[in-house]
Amino acid sequence: MTRVHGLRLTSRALTALETAIEVPDGSVFLDRALQKYVPFREVYLAYCRNMGARGFARVAALLTAAADRADSAAERILIKLLRDAGITGWTAGAPFEQWKIDIAFPDIRLAVEIDSWAWHTDVQRFRADRHKGNALVRAGWTVLRFTWHDLTNRPGYVLAQIRAALLTAAATA
Repeated sequence: MTRVHGLRLTSRALTALETAIEVPDGSVFLDRALQKYVPFREVYLAYCRNMGARGFARVAALLTAAADRADSAAERILIKLLRDAGITGWTAGAPFEQWKIDIAFPDIRLAVEIDSWAWHTDVQRFRADRHKGNALVRAGWTVLRFTWHDLTNRPGYVLAQIRAALLTAAATA
């Protein structure tokens, strides 16, 4: 708790956790909070301080899903696909200039980006994603883009495209 202009308020992290267990699609809410307003570490520490509070069993499940530091449910799906397929050498949320690459294979400069309506909620984000893609290409990266539909309905296609890019990179190395 903190005081702002005489009002007692909870931190952003605790507020995000408490809201995530009350709204119908709490994982989407928590994803957005982590993307825009509060770092995972602060949310995790708020969870630790409030362990045992009402509803916090559900918070534990939400945090477990977010613990891979992916920015969205779509990224978590891709991470699970990669792990289940035994594909290694990648990093989630790799820094690149002022952006983060959703999934990066830094050794071969392969960037995998997830495009979703949930993330591209405004023109600024859409434009920033295009600028990031262009900057990656200019820096010599190969960029693969997938949608939520690809991840959930065509996971074999997604993995085949990634494997093909990895093979191409290995052949040219």
